[in-house]
Amino acid sequence: MIPLDSISGYRGLLLSDRTKIVLSTGVAEDPRLKSLALDPDWIAEARIRRINRLTLDRQSYIVLVMTVARDDLLIFGEPPGDAVINFLSSVDFAWEMMEQLLTDPFEGMIIVDDKARISYMSPIHERFFGLKPCEARDRLIEDVVEGTRLHKVVQSGKAEVGTMQHMRGSDRIVSRIPIRRKDRILGAYGRVMFKGPEQLAILNARIRALEGQVEFYKRESETLKSQKYGLDSIVGNSPAVQRLRAEIVKIAPLEIPVLIRGESGTGKELVAHALHRLSPRRDGPMIAVNAAAMPQTLVESELFGYEPGAFTGADKKGRKGKFEQATEGIMFLDEIGDMPLEVQAKLLRVLQDRIVERVGGDKPRQLDFRLISATNRDLQSLVEAGKFRLDLFYRISPIVIQLPPLRERIEDIPLLSSKFLESIAYRHARPVPSIDDEALTALMERPWPGNIRQLQHEIERAFAFCDGTAIKVEDLTEPKIEPQAASRPTMMAETAPPIAADGLRAMLDKVETQGIRDALVRYKGNKKKAAESLGISRSYLYRKLSEMNDSEV
Repeated sequence: MIPLDSISGYRGLLLSDRTKIVLSTGVAEDPRLKSLALDPDWIAEARIRRINRLTLDRQSYIVLVMTVARDDLLIFGEPPGDAVINFLSSVDFAWEMMEQLLTDPFEGMIIVDDKARISYMSPIHERFFGLKPCEARDRLIEDVVEGTRLHKVVQSGKAEVGTMQHMRGSDRIVSRIPIRRKDRILGAYGRVMFKGPEQLAILNARIRALEGQVEFYKRESETLKSQKYGLDSIVGNSPAVQRLRAEIVKIAPLEIPVLIRGESGTGKELVAHALHRLSPRRDGPMIAVNAAAMPQTLVESELFGYEPGAFTGADKKGRKGKFEQATEGIMFLDEIGDMPLEVQAKLLRVLQDRIVERVGGDKPRQLDFRLISATNRDLQSLVEAGKFRLDLFYRISPIVIQLPPLRERIEDIPLLSSKFLESIAYRHARPVPSIDDEALTALMERPWPGNIRQLQHEIERAFAFCDGTAIKVEDLTEPKIEPQAASRPTMMAETAPPIAADGLRAMLDKVETQGIRDALVRYKGNKKKAAESLGISRSYLYRKLSEMNDSEV
């Protein structure tokens, strides 16, 4: 029998029949420890914990409590280190956790000593290798486990994490970690991280999918952050865009309310952002509110805010309204032409007094914001029809910025298309395709009732369906026939000469030519107005005029 005193770390032993001390050796002969072992409260808790920490005369001990028949056996030893002491003193179920780690059926473990002999093999491993309990003990690891490298880890002292190992016809992912005491290698242990490569493949596929999503949103976020919404965000070199930029530069430093007018999709919000970025309030927020989408029942709580407990369902802390949020910044009211009359009256009161009271409160709050509004409606016509308050119209429109529709800046389409392509290609981590001349010509000949937003959607669709290198005309959607263009030929056909069997194409060409001539006469040679009346672009009109001149030569 090996003497207990020769065991490293052993410091004493105590045996109690729960009424008296039967045996004590080493530090357990201390009367204080004997008294503690007979304390029913302490020993009851110690039995549950099994592994306990004890300090005596500034010396820490680990106490293993075991029940033998109806006696208590306490073995005293030195703790291996501070981490173990912290673990044992913090975790009441330390014993159960160690049991779980050693017998876990999902993460098998093998421990070897400094000679690479097996000290412990978890039950799941023993069953996997067809061994009886403890049968592998003291055997060399390479004699039991094929393809192992635990003995190499013992020799090198270098960990191997997440490596593949082939065992008994299947592959496993394992980690091998050396165990040290100061500079000496005591052994090593290996743990199976996954049952097989199938689970790893599934996990890797999931990780790749998540990484792809993270990368996409990262690029999306970077794109948004890089957009300063200054003048550079208003793309184009046409005279109309140059005039627009000049107006923004002049208006931005002022504190006067601005009304931005323009058709849907012309970029009214971009202009509002540019005004904000160039204004003295650039460091303050810009709070955007869609006036058309605001329910009447929520107007006061959303715009003015509310105090705690103001109504059922209210936030317990209360909430600032949109006007308060815009303090020292910009209040942007989009689609103000669609705002209900009841909401207009409440808005007018705030704009006049620059004071707001939260719902459920009685304390007036002074407001400090600059107002920018936007609409695609003719507000003067709405005022005449009684659908928009005249006093509110004057409040919001001391300065009016009129945005040009895309049909009046056709020459900007190549630059806009390139900008949209660069943006979408970056977001999806794909090369930027080019646009061939035929496709650009087709884009420039369209009327674009949806303006820049419609062009952006067309480019995004073409990007999805092109071959990845160039967008061609066949990648574009078919242009729709404008109703006004289709309804005109009736009168013109009555004055046109009888058409023989020239074919439908020739008939349409003659009707189209006559229509162009009539429009130029009607507008005294003004090609812009003639093109608008016919529902065609100016570039298309110029091309048809060139064809007409060639045919008459």
